[in-house]
Order: sequence, then structure tokens, then C-alpha cells
Amino acid sequence: MLAGDEIVFDLETQRAFSDLENRNDFGGLGISVLGAFSYRTGQFHVFTEGELSEFEEMLKGARRVVGFNIRHFDYPVLQPHMKSLALRDLPTLDLMTDPAAHLSFRPKLDDLAKATLGVSKSGHGLEAIRWFREGRLDLVKNYCLDDVKITKDLYEYGLQHSQILIESRYGGAKRPIPVSWQRLPLVTATQHSLFTPLENF
Repeated sequence: MLAGDEIVFDLETQRAFSDLENRNDFGGLGISVLGAFSYRTGQFHVFTEGELSEFEEMLKGARRVVGFNIRHFDYPVLQPHMKSLALRDLPTLDLMTDPAAHLSFRPKLDDLAKATLGVSKSGHGLEAIRWFREGRLDLVKNYCLDDVKITKDLYEYGLQHSQILIESRYGGAKRPIPVSWQRLPLVTATQHSLFTPLENF
């Protein structure tokens, strides 16, 4: 995979915060499945905990990483699994940031997706933990990739319309949320030649 990619990702954990002695130990949650979308290849990818080194290589070629609440959740959970990459240093667009600043509370991805895209998440994190414990990894993978797709579609809607939507707490019309998300500039063929291709997987 070439450098210059834009990656959308989400992960599911093996444990809930209630399972931990120290609720601030994000790394103790473990990772059951991580799903990602590569704009360079136009493909979705899924990784188990033992395959996260492959995702780390994928991140090394990213011009931007996109996710929902990834700075406060996904990055702290994922960081202990990284061999050399400091996730906090990656160019990151956290889709939670603009809505939280505008609303003065942290909205759920599901609420934004329902109002903006007319779709709902296919489950919730505690269900994914139960599926993992039951050995139903295919269900966890499908759920995680569904979340990646919703995140990607929300991101693209915001890029196109400079806003996303949320249902009003008091009923009535949906409430617009302005977002400042911008497309990355195109990478030229000359710029591509500066990067060393990574192995495809």
C-alpha cells in the first residue's frame, strides 16, 4: 500500500469497562476486531488482535485517519498494540469533535447516523463483546464493518454539505450541526513517486 492513503477505522473490544479493576486502563479492554476502509484501494479490511501489525503498517501510509471518538477511545485502546507508531502523532480527523463543540455534549454515532443518513447501527458494543465471548467472531466482524461504513458515510455527507444532522431533543425538525471537515488535496503522480510502496495485504 502506498503512502498518502486516507483511512476510516473502528474497533471492538474483548472486555467492557465494568470488567476492569482500573476503568482508566483502556489498553486492558483488548481488541476483538478492527475494521478499516482504505480510500486508496476502495476496500474494507478487517483485522483480529493477532493481525494488528498489518494495520499498523497500513497506518504508516496514512495522510489522514478518520473515525468517531477515536482520540478519546479507539487510540488509547489500540496504542498498546502498536510496535513503533505513536497514534497521537497521526494526522487525525475525529468526527466527534465538531458536533460535541457545537452541541455542548458528546452525541452518539447512532443518533447522528439516524438523522443524517436514515440508518441505524446494527448493534451495540456490549453485544459485540458477548458475541466475541461466544466465539461468534463473524458477527463481530460484520458489526464492526457496519460501523466503519456508517462512519465513512457520515464523513462524506459532512464533506459534501458542510453539516450533519441530529434529531431535536424536543421533537420537530432535525437540528443541523455545522462541520469544518475538508477534503485532502490530491496527491500528484510526482508526489506518489516519493513514497516507497508497502506490501499489499
